[in-house]
Amino acid sequence: MSDDLLIAKISYGFDLLDADGDGRLTEDDHVLMGRSSARSLGHAEGSTQEAGIIAAYVAIWRDLHLPTLPPGTEAISRAEFIGSTATLADDPATAQATVGALARAFLSIADADGDGRVTPEEFLTFQRGHFPGLERAAADEAFRHLDRDGNGTLSAEEFITAATEYWSSRDPQAPGNWWAGNPALAGTA
Repeated sequence: MSDDLLIAKISYGFDLLDADGDGRLTEDDHVLMGRSSARSLGHAEGSTQEAGIIAAYVAIWRDLHLPTLPPGTEAISRAEFIGSTATLADDPATAQATVGALARAFLSIADADGDGRVTPEEFLTFQRGHFPGLERAAADEAFRHLDRDGNGTLSAEEFITAATEYWSSRDPQAPGNWWAGNPALAGTA
């Protein structure tokens, strides 16, 4: 199967994660994403809740990304991100260990009420923290694709599987392709 779908998703995802738009993924981007997510969830600037969310995002940078960089490097270029992330398609164990761990960290943020499930409203709020332009209709459509059992919520397994598929699956039918909204936006229609 062609890598076109996978590369398009990863490219689109990088552009969304590059919060300051400088073409590099850095700790600062993670701080900005944390702030954006906190605002999306209704937490006040400077609040304990905001600090906790920012800390979770910075931990993702420090625990997931930074250890893979050469000493003294403080940024990942778009090309480096795409190249390294694309390798996950051929290494499901590493995809689970890295993206799966990332998704579990994100789940703790997205599941605002702590009930172990993500509702459509929680999904929209969480995703808008990453993807500020995501409209409700697009988030609702994405949610329907990700909700594999159709019960109206995302279980931890559905949430983690969706994120992992988005970043590592070449399958054009994988529900996780909808993680960041309509996959057509990533040039994958």
